[in-house]
Amino acid sequence: MADKLVHRGDSSSSRETTGDIRRGMDCADLKQAIIDHINFTQARLVSQATLNDWYMAVAYAVRDRMLDDWHVSLGHLRNRSLKIVSYLSAEFLMGPHLGNNLVNLGIVESVRRAVAELGQNLDDLLRQEEEPGLGNGGLGRLAACYLDSLATLRVPAIGYGIRYEFGIFDQEIRDGWQVEITDKWLRMGNPWEICRPDISYLVKLGGHTEQYSDENDCLRVRWVPGKVIKGVAYDTPVAGYCSGVTDLLRLWKSEAVESFNFQAFNLGDYYRAVDEKVSSETISKVLYPNDEPQIGKQLRLAQQYFFVSCSLQDMLRIQRLRGENIGDLAGSFAVQLNDTHPSIAVAELMRLLVDEQMMEWEPAWEITCNVMAYTNHTLLPEALEKWPLPLFSAMLPRHLEIIFEINRRFLDQVRSASPGDDGLAARLSIIDEGGERYVRMAHLASVGSHAINGVAALHTELLKETVLKDFHDLYPERFHNVTNGVTPRRWVLLSNPALARLISGKIGEGWVTRPEELRALEKFAGQPAFQKSWRKVKLENKSILAAVIRERTGIQVDPASLFDVLVKRIHEYKRQHLKVLHIITLFNRIKADPKSEVRSRTFIFGGKAAPGYHMAKLIIKLITSVGEVVNNDPDVAGRLKVVFFPDFNVTNGQLVYPAADLSEQISTAGKEASGTGNMKFSLNGALTIGTLDGANVEIRQEVGEENFFLFGHTAAEVQELKSRGYDPRSWYEGNAPLRAVIDRIAAGDFSPGDRNLFQPLVDQLLGHDDYLLLADYQAYMDCQDRVDAAFRDRDAWTEMSILNVARMGMFSSDRAIREYCENIWHAPPIPGD
Repeated sequence: MADKLVHRGDSSSSRETTGDIRRGMDCADLKQAIIDHINFTQARLVSQATLNDWYMAVAYAVRDRMLDDWHVSLGHLRNRSLKIVSYLSAEFLMGPHLGNNLVNLGIVESVRRAVAELGQNLDDLLRQEEEPGLGNGGLGRLAACYLDSLATLRVPAIGYGIRYEFGIFDQEIRDGWQVEITDKWLRMGNPWEICRPDISYLVKLGGHTEQYSDENDCLRVRWVPGKVIKGVAYDTPVAGYCSGVTDLLRLWKSEAVESFNFQAFNLGDYYRAVDEKVSSETISKVLYPNDEPQIGKQLRLAQQYFFVSCSLQDMLRIQRLRGENIGDLAGSFAVQLNDTHPSIAVAELMRLLVDEQMMEWEPAWEITCNVMAYTNHTLLPEALEKWPLPLFSAMLPRHLEIIFEINRRFLDQVRSASPGDDGLAARLSIIDEGGERYVRMAHLASVGSHAINGVAALHTELLKETVLKDFHDLYPERFHNVTNGVTPRRWVLLSNPALARLISGKIGEGWVTRPEELRALEKFAGQPAFQKSWRKVKLENKSILAAVIRERTGIQVDPASLFDVLVKRIHEYKRQHLKVLHIITLFNRIKADPKSEVRSRTFIFGGKAAPGYHMAKLIIKLITSVGEVVNNDPDVAGRLKVVFFPDFNVTNGQLVYPAADLSEQISTAGKEASGTGNMKFSLNGALTIGTLDGANVEIRQEVGEENFFLFGHTAAEVQELKSRGYDPRSWYEGNAPLRAVIDRIAAGDFSPGDRNLFQPLVDQLLGHDDYLLLADYQAYMDCQDRVDAAFRDRDAWTEMSILNVARMGMFSSDRAIREYCENIWHAPPIPGD
C-alpha cells in the first residue's frame, strides 16, 4: 500500500490510493489525505512543510472524516419530530480539538501510524495546536463537556456563543507576579471552523423607541437603533464518541454592516472611513474585557446581547426551515441559559415575538417561559450580574421597556398572592430599587424560565434557602438539581491513555460511555498485581509532569514525592492561601528541627487571577515567594517543593490531573457551586482533601467517607460562626503555629526588603477573614497529617485511589445530560440507525 502513496507536488506520478482519501480510515488513505492537504490546502511542497503545515493538514484530514456525520446531523435539525437543545454560553472552553476528535472518531492509532510513516510525530502535532481562547474556567469547560455528551448521546444540539478573536489572556510569571499576555489563538488559523457568511443577522444597539399603530390599529413599539452591527456565524463540528452524530458549535463574529465609508475616504478622512468596521468588530474582540471602567461594562453587556440576539434569530430561521409555526417554538427548541450571561434572552425573545412577529403579549410570554431554562452557577451575590439602569437604557432601550412590563405583571402576581408584603415584592423585583437602580439578571432568568437548576446537591439546596429563596417559595416546581459532570473521553481516554488501557484491560471498554461500569474495578482494588500496575501508570504520569515543570519553571521535582495539587481560578474563596499556610507550617517544623519527619511533597499550584483582582494576584505572588524560600533552603533538602505552573488551561490540565496524588478542594463551605476539577482529579485516581462544599459532598458519598480526607466547618457552621460575630484575631492569638505562620509573612521573611508587600493579605486575614481560613486552619493541618500517614501505606493508598476511580461513574457529563434531557428539556435522542 505504501508504494501507492504519492507526494503530489514532489513527484510527477499520478498514482492514487485504492480507498477514499476524504473518508477512508486506513493508514494509506489517511496518509494520502494528509499529503493532499499539504499540497492543496496549505499550498506547500512536502519537502518545505513546517510543523504547523503538518498539523493543519492532519486537522483538515480529520475534519473531512467528520463531515458526513455532520451533514446528516445538520439534516436532523430540520426534522420536526426532534427537539433541538440550544445551549447559550458566554464561554466554551473546548480545549484543543485534534486529540479529542481522534479519540471520538476512534482513529488515534491509525493517524499515529500514518503520520509516523510520513516522518512526523503525532505528539508533536498535538502540541502544535493552539488552545481555542473561547473560555476561562469551569463554566466554559462544563459547556464543552456537555456538547461532547450531547453528541455522544445522539441529542441534536447547537452550542451558541461568541467567536472571540482573543482569549482572556495567556499567563506568564515574572518576578513572581502574574503578567497578562494577549492570547492570539487565531494567529496561525483555525482548521476546525467553517465561516458561514450566508448566516448572519443584524443586531441593534442604543437609540430610542417609538410607538405606532399597526394595520389592525393595535399599539406597537418600534426600536430605532443608534447603531447596527452584523453577527456572522462560524461553525465548528463537535463529534460524539463513536455515536454517528456530530453536533454544532455556532459562534458569532461581529462585523460592520458597511465596513468602508467611501465618502469619508474620498474626503481624505481615512480613519473615519474604517471607523465603523473597527468599532463593530470590538464586540467579539476579547473574552471578558475588564469591566471595572464604565466602557468595560458597556462592552460586556453589548457582547452578551450580541450573541443572544444572533442565536435567537438563528433559531427562528431554523424554525421556518422546519416548516413550523413560530407559535410552536417551545416544541422545537430547549434553550439553556448557562448562568446569567445569556439571561437577556428572556427579554430579547419577547422583543422578537412581540415587536417583529407581531404576537400578543400573553402567548409570547408563554412561549418564552416554556423555551427558557436557567442554570445558576454561583452563590456569591457579587457574581449575580446586575446592570445599572442608565447603562442598560442607553444600550438596550426597548429591552428595558419590556423588562419593566415583565416586572409589572410579575409583581402584580406576587402582590395578589401575598397582599401587603411589600418587602417580598422588593426582594423579588427584577429591578433593584435600592439606591442606584439595577436590572437583576438572575431575577429576569428566574421569572422567564420554566426550570431553574443548581449544579450540585448542596448548591441547589442553598439556592433554595438563600439567594433564590423567594423564587423557590413562589415557584417550587421550577427548581431542579443537576450535578455537574465531566466527559471521560477527554479527561481519561485522551489525557490519561495508560490508565484507560489498564482499566479497559480489566473490565472492557464499555465504561467510556457507560461509566457506571467502572464499579467493576472494585474487585481488583486490593489485588497486589493490579495495584502495582496502577502505581506504575501514576508514576509515569508524574514523571511526564515533572519533566514539563522543569522545562517551564526550572524547578526539579521528585516524581516519588506526594504530588499535592491545587489548580483552579485564583480567588479568595477558593483559599489557595490556606494551602500556603500549610506549606509554611511544614517549613517552620523543619526549621525548628531539621531532622523532623516531614513527608516529601511537591505542591503544585495553577490558575489565573482576574486582571483587576489585586488580592488574587497577591496570592500568586505569595505562592511564588514562599516557593523561592522553601525550594532553596538547605534544611528542607528537597523534602518540600513549591511550583506555580503557569497558564493553567485545558492543555495543561491534561498533564496535571493524571499526575496528582492529592486533590485540594478547600473552598469555604457554601461558596463553591459545584466544581468540576474535583471530578477530573478523582476520575484520574487522586484522593481528595476538602470541605463539604459543592460537589465534594456527593463525591465523598460516592467514593466512601474512608476514601476522602474531610476537614473544616460545614456551610451551616460557617453561617452560625459569622452570625455570632466571627473574630479571626482570636483564632490567631489562640493557635501558636498559626500565629508563627502569619507573623513570618508579616515580618517579610518571604519578601526580603519589603515588609509591606503582603501586609494587605495579613490585614485581610486578621481583620476580616471573610472565608474563614483561620477558623479552618487547625482542622486542615490535622487532616494533612492524616494524609501523610495514609501515603506512607503504599498499598492502602493505592486501593483508595482505585476505589475513587471505580466510584466516579456518577460524575460523567453523560449522566448530567441525560438528567437535563429527561427532566428539563424533554429532548429525546436521534433514533439509532
